[in-house]
Amino acid sequence: QVQLVESGGGLVQPGGSLRLSCVASGRIFSIIAMGWYQQAPGKERELVAEITSGGSTNYADSVKGRFTISRDNAKNTVYLQMNSLKPEDTAVYYCNALAGIPKYRSWGQGTQVTVSS
Repeated sequence: QVQLVESGGGLVQPGGSLRLSCVASGRIFSIIAMGWYQQAPGKERELVAEITSGGSTNYADSVKGRFTISRDNAKNTVYLQMNSLKPEDTAVYYCNALAGIPKYRSWGQGTQVTVSS
């Protein structure tokens, strides 16, 4: 199994920036892709951004041009740089890893991001 630990959430004003980090451990060699999901109160969990083992990235339309997903393989860490934050970005952000054969998903514990003045 893959274990994930997120950090970097917090309170930020509209227009501000935050960087989330997700450190993976365990069977990291089996990871196919990693991503960030957001879940706002009363809403379903939604994909924000993902990056494959080959380096391809995918973003939700709502964050294109504002958020950037990246990875540091030496540190087994995936980052989500969030710029130009809006109040509607307020949510719990979860790190996710798609791994293994057969495929399974691992989730981190989540980190709260609050965008408010």
